[in-house]
Amino acid sequence: MMKAKNTLGLILFPAFDWAISPTHPEREERLLYTQDQLLEEGIEDVEGIHFYNPLVATTKDIDRVHFCYPSAESVLTQSHFIAAGGVMRAFDAVLGKETDKAFALVRPPGHHAQRVVYGDRGFCIVNIEAIGLAYARKKYGDMRVAVVDTDCHHGDGTEDIYWNDPDTLFISFHQDGRTLYPGTGPIEDLGGPSAFGYNVNIPLPPGTGDEGFQYVLENTVFPILEEYKPDLIINSAGQDNHYTDPLTNMNFSAQGYAKLNSRLNPDIAVLEGGYSIQGALPYVNTGIILAMAGLDYSGVVEPDYHLGKWKQSQRVTEEVKRISDDVLKLWRHKEILRQKLFSGKPSIKRNRRIYYDTIGVSETQVQEFRPCPNCPGVDSIQSRNDRGASLYAITIPRKACPACQQKGYDLFEQAKGLNVRKRFLQDLAQDEFLAEA
Repeated sequence: MMKAKNTLGLILFPAFDWAISPTHPEREERLLYTQDQLLEEGIEDVEGIHFYNPLVATTKDIDRVHFCYPSAESVLTQSHFIAAGGVMRAFDAVLGKETDKAFALVRPPGHHAQRVVYGDRGFCIVNIEAIGLAYARKKYGDMRVAVVDTDCHHGDGTEDIYWNDPDTLFISFHQDGRTLYPGTGPIEDLGGPSAFGYNVNIPLPPGTGDEGFQYVLENTVFPILEEYKPDLIINSAGQDNHYTDPLTNMNFSAQGYAKLNSRLNPDIAVLEGGYSIQGALPYVNTGIILAMAGLDYSGVVEPDYHLGKWKQSQRVTEEVKRISDDVLKLWRHKEILRQKLFSGKPSIKRNRRIYYDTIGVSETQVQEFRPCPNCPGVDSIQSRNDRGASLYAITIPRKACPACQQKGYDLFEQAKGLNVRKRFLQDLAQDEFLAEA
């Protein structure tokens, strides 16, 4: 019998009763072939690999991360609560010392879900990694965390959630947003005033393959992680960089994914995108599982894989190196840039336009960050959409000083005079949440 070098917890929730539509890429059978492959490979018989049932997230778990309009119950399905609970269970497995590592193979995915939620965008409604991490911080104490998003699409939701959180480093390497949804993720987007530089975008050209992803990991991601020194590494393990994915334009292989995971060595991985449900997901997920367990993954190869066909071009190789160098330069100069952009400003406003592609809703936002010398500071969002919904939301950060805690409640009271349909207060310092129409 095979024995895992690293004990690994697997949380599988394929949500066979949920789909956006019968023909949509995010549909019931998306993980069916992966489940069959795991059974065929005898993964459940490997000593040291354990399967766990997901938890079911509560509305309070959702409220730690999101402002759902009009409420979490009205925009989420039971599958969303279970998918988020699956990630929570992964954190329990690792932080509760049940296993060395954990992989949540759950759906629906979540990395396009931002702080404000009016419905589905990018196949996501709630950010399952962020919900899991907020749950873990509440249960196990604060920690310094790096989220490394390897999905082909920019993780704009995760970026929004951690934009001003200095305890969460977010690194996204993705297909250049000028060529793919959601159209975001340039290297210049570096984060808010209290976490400037801790939002790292690495937009890669179409045609990037195994060589390019490994170059980025070794030459850009590792130096940043070494300096940041996270207590925990989470891999948002989207698999739509695969050469067979119908929605993207990359040349990544199952071997490339497994090697990337093995080198990154995350504590927790969470499935995100990936829509080649027969040609990619069974092989990529198997490769990631073997890599996380410290087992040999060299035999995991797609039946149609041919190295010469999917090898990246010299032009792409040169472009990847240039982008990687530029990102690292920004990281090394982040404090100088932060001083130039934010020094002496009592507040910083950020105007945004967000499109919910799945449901056809357009949103406008004004985010306001209020820097504080003693904590990350209170921030607020005023949001409206083209369906008549509107809200004002205040976040008091986990490490808020007493003055900022009071400031948050003062802003919530003052918001009674605003022309919005709903007010939210997210007090992460006290784990209390208010919502009033």
